[in-house]
Amino acid sequence: MQSCNAHSQGMTKPLHVVFGSGQIGTRIATQLVSRGDRVRVVARHPHAPAGAEAMAGDGRDLAFAASAAAGAAVVYDTMNPPYHQWKQDLLSLGAGSLHAATTSGAKLVALDCLYMYGAPTGPMTETSALAPVSKKGALRVELGELRLAALRRGDAKVAIGRASDFFGPDMPMSWWSDRFFTRVLAGKHAECLGDADQLHSYSYADDVARGLIALGDADDATGVWHLPTAPAESTRALAARVGVLLDRTITYATMPTLMLRALGVFVKFMGELPEMAYQWQMPFVIDDAKFRARFGFGATPVDDQVATTVAWARARYLTAASASRRRRTASRISVSS
Repeated sequence: MQSCNAHSQGMTKPLHVVFGSGQIGTRIATQLVSRGDRVRVVARHPHAPAGAEAMAGDGRDLAFAASAAAGAAVVYDTMNPPYHQWKQDLLSLGAGSLHAATTSGAKLVALDCLYMYGAPTGPMTETSALAPVSKKGALRVELGELRLAALRRGDAKVAIGRASDFFGPDMPMSWWSDRFFTRVLAGKHAECLGDADQLHSYSYADDVARGLIALGDADDATGVWHLPTAPAESTRALAARVGVLLDRTITYATMPTLMLRALGVFVKFMGELPEMAYQWQMPFVIDDAKFRARFGFGATPVDDQVATTVAWARARYLTAASASRRRRTASRISVSS
C-alpha cells in the first residue's frame, strides 16, 4: 500500500484527492495547497482553490471514482448530500470514495458527524455506544460500518474523523449561516431547534479540516477519531460572544416542530430537521482527548474563532450594506442634479 508520508528528495509530492468541494472539502484543499501539496478536488461541480486541480464527476460512479483517485496517496471524503437525499445517496457516495481508496492504494480519511451516538448521557467518546435515535443516525451507523469493515479486512487504511455542528466564517449549511447573521443584524431572534441554554459542542470548520489532514498524514492513525473541538458552552453563550463583537444583543427563539413539518411540504430540507432536535434538548458534548493526546494540538481558542467569524460577517454584511447605501445615495444625487 502506498504511504501517504513517502517524501524523499527529488520525488514528486504525494497526491491528495478531495471528494467534495463544500464547506470542509474546500478548506482541506486550501490548507493542503498552502503547504505545497498536490491536490485534486472532485465533485459534480468542483470549486478548487488556486493551485489545485478540479475534476468534475459523480462520486457514486465507481469507475469515475477510481479514475479520479488514480495515483492518490490520500483520499478525503467530505461529501454530504442534503438531508432529504441521504437515503438514496449517502451510502453510495461513501462506497464511491472507499472504492477510490482501495483501487488506488490510498488511505481514506472520511468526515463524519455524531448522529450515530443518538441521545448522549454524557460526553461522547470514540467508544460511545452506537444508539441512533433518527433515520439519519441509522444511516451513519451503516456508513461507518462500511468503512470500518474495509479497514478490518485490510482493503484500505481508513480513518474516520467525527465533528459536531460546524462554526466559523462562510458556512452556508450551518446554524451560523447567512440566515443567522441576516436575522440578528436585522434585530430579529436567532433560531434554535431546542434549548439554546443546553451545553452544545461546536466544531470550528478550519480545525475540522486541519484535523482531517493530520489523520491523512499519519499512516498509523486509523479507525475513529473525534476532531479538535473547543470545550462546550451553550449556544446562547457562543452567540453572546458573537454579539459583543457585532455590538448586538442576540436573542433566541425555538423553531416549532409543527412549523418545520409544515415548511417541509415545500422545502424538503426543513422537514428533515425535527428528528434532530434532540441534540439541543440535552447536553451534546464531544470529547476530543484521544486526538489531542495523539497529535499534540486541539481546537483554535474560542475568542479567535469568534473574532475571525465576526470579521468575515462584518465584511460580508455590514461593509456590503454600507457600500450599497452609498451607491443608492450617489444615484439619487446624480438623478437630482
